Amino acid sequence: MSASKTEILIGAIARLLEGSRSVVIGNQSPIPGSAALVARALAGGALRVTILGSRRHTDFTNGGVETFDRAAQGRVDVFFLGGGQIDGAANINLVGAGEYPRVDVRWPGSFGSAYLYFVVPRVILFREEHTPRVFVRKVDFVSAPGTSPPGVYRPGGPWKLLTGLGLLAFDQARRRFALESVHPGHTVEEIVANTGFEFDCPARVPTTPEPDPRVLALIRGPIRDEIAETYPKFAAAL
Repeated sequence: MSASKTEILIGAIARLLEGSRSVVIGNQSPIPGSAALVARALAGGALRVTILGSRRHTDFTNGGVETFDRAAQGRVDVFFLGGGQIDGAANINLVGAGEYPRVDVRWPGSFGSAYLYFVVPRVILFREEHTPRVFVRKVDFVSAPGTSPPGVYRPGGPWKLLTGLGLLAFDQARRRFALESVHPGHTVEEIVANTGFEFDCPARVPTTPEPDPRVLALIRGPIRDEIAETYPKFAAAL
């Protein structure tokens, strides 16, 4: 029953979603989507899961607009954001690498990232690739800021950062990440070497738990079948 890297990430996100009421999953997010379905199953259906791009796991008729409306009303507990670049202050860059506006590499764009970063209480930053190319000292362009100046009303913001190597937590008061766990098969030294910014690291860092047999059975059975409606290639590879 040894878990794959993908299953470890799904299990880690499912644990982070425990106790949440509502989660919205953006497009091209099969791992967070699978994890949300696992968390809903473990919660006996108490977690409201909305997967954009799905016909089965949504009650939206206009995904983007309704995501923003629901978030503004305080009806979204958790959302996921990524970035072509992420820095140590939890700023994310979805525009491009290089000196703006003449960027060397162009990415899809910020869309509603800044808005959701401000209003969703717990934003999980998720990026499988963990390299200095992604995790930089300072982003080239700020699509969405990780923190705001005093006096700015901001009920939302970064909470956790999950990558293919480990899990970090963000301290908004200190504007700094701290390493919480290292995934099986990886080391603290590997994470340090592949991160372009400094972060706090306790003397002893636990290993990210693998999913237990019940969760693995869910992932390899009903969850794989459910996520296949939106991500058939991903489900086939689980």
